[in-house]
Amino acid sequence: MALDLAKEGRGYTSPNPMVGAVVVRDGKIVGKGYHRAVGGPHAEVNALVDAGSSARGAVLYVTLEPCNHTGRTPPCTERIIDAGIRKVMIAMDDPNPNVRGGGKKYLENHGIETTTGLCKESAEKLNEAFIKHIETKHPFVTAKCAATLDGRIATKTGDSKWITGEKSRAFVHQLRQASDAILIGIDTVINDDPSLTTRLESGTGSDPKRIILDTQLKISKTARVLNLDSKAETIIITGPTPPEKKRLSIEKTNVRIIPLKSENSLINMNSLARYLGESNIMSLLIEGGSRVLASAFKAKIVDKIFFFYAPKILGGDDGVPICRGPGFSLMNESIQVKNIHVRRFDDDVMIEGYI
Repeated sequence: MALDLAKEGRGYTSPNPMVGAVVVRDGKIVGKGYHRAVGGPHAEVNALVDAGSSARGAVLYVTLEPCNHTGRTPPCTERIIDAGIRKVMIAMDDPNPNVRGGGKKYLENHGIETTTGLCKESAEKLNEAFIKHIETKHPFVTAKCAATLDGRIATKTGDSKWITGEKSRAFVHQLRQASDAILIGIDTVINDDPSLTTRLESGTGSDPKRIILDTQLKISKTARVLNLDSKAETIIITGPTPPEKKRLSIEKTNVRIIPLKSENSLINMNSLARYLGESNIMSLLIEGGSRVLASAFKAKIVDKIFFFYAPKILGGDDGVPICRGPGFSLMNESIQVKNIHVRRFDDDVMIEGYI
């Protein structure tokens, strides 16, 4: 239940983790809460407020080790002690080596029993982006594509609407909701003119930042991503020396242009990952196109994939492939995808896996 509650904060808590908490007394649930948004009360506090005086002598189930330091909010450990909780069941330790174990030890020193490891794997998967960012300072990178059975993401004319069905596309908006930023290349902007916003079936959702790779700054001033009514900003990554006149004409409120190192007219993906991580972007969703996906795989920055396959066959070799450019020479050099999960959306098949 605490894990399910934590998921309610998806898309709103970054750069904090998603956390859920449940208070149980005498076998009955007396309080529930989750971390709703960065800067707001943590899950434990919300659950204790919900429980009120019933928290005294109760057990607290929480998906992440309670914090014992002051950040945007006071330490949760103090609130737990003051509430009279007698035992805390923790799914996983805090991944930050600077604070790991501190909350648990503080609670134990104040007579509160703690147990760690219940549903640990589920808790770690829930916050896999937070964990990677804490440990490496790089974002957790997910690559997504929609392809025909013969591996094409568009026809020879560039037509790609629509390869997959409505349910597959609706799930992609859930992926956007879960991501701090979306990444595409300038060719995708020119060919598809996407908005890259989050459009959930519920009508709610938060837009991720939109990142465009455009070494020569070819983007049109009329492109949708530059003219959105969105709180999330658009970032254009260019080569080291973008045309000054074009830069000044495009850069405006909510649109930033960032020069980065490039090689053979392509942005260095490792430099990009380092920059995004330093900018507190924990999770990045790469949506294409084929050159961007190929560059990301070649640079070994991809952690996870969502590949959607529709039951369609273009029947030629002149469409747009999933990855474009030189690949490996030998099959044993290929990128291995592990921990596979397969899911259907009507007739579409989605493969989820980790690199």
